Amino acid sequence: MKTVDGRFTKISRKTKETDIQMEFKLDGKGNSLIETGVGFFDHMLDSFTRHGFFDMKLNVKGDLYVDAHHTVEDTGIVLGQAIKKTLGDKKGIRRYGFFMLPMDEALISCAVDLSGRPYLSYDLNFNNDRIGYMDTELIKEFFYAVSYNAGINLHINMISGENSHHIAEAAFKAFAKALDEASRFDKRVEDVLSTKGVI
Repeated sequence: MKTVDGRFTKISRKTKETDIQMEFKLDGKGNSLIETGVGFFDHMLDSFTRHGFFDMKLNVKGDLYVDAHHTVEDTGIVLGQAIKKTLGDKKGIRRYGFFMLPMDEALISCAVDLSGRPYLSYDLNFNNDRIGYMDTELIKEFFYAVSYNAGINLHINMISGENSHHIAEAAFKAFAKALDEASRFDKRVEDVLSTKGVI
């Protein structure tokens, strides 16, 4: 079983479209220092770290003169890689997590299985094409990138909602809470929680 201090990683990723530096701690206190150049996205990632009790330092230089697509998607790739790395062999963790999060009129459910098999089921419907300077369609791209790079079975569903800001923020917070639950150690799990003996 890994120690609390052991579930930490640094990841760098540089392409012609983005240059990303990330420090990620799975067992943190909810502290973050995030600069992506996309204000609303920064707000969502800050909400994710705060409510999941993760620590994150993130600096992204992206081709925002094109649009925010590469910045958001590539950040999802790096975060997914960081989650996978910090989970390690997954011995002793609960594996599954679920949270239903209300934010005013919005109610979002999120279920996570840290199975090693990536899959995204996404059902969020926005009334606006943009929130601040971020296209709402990029939220799906972000969660897709996270799930496939982390090897997570991720289900995010909207039960109710009208305000696009509320829907998006509730989704990021619900994911944080579900991931926090799934990644916690459980004394009853002596190896990995699978009949296969590996996840």
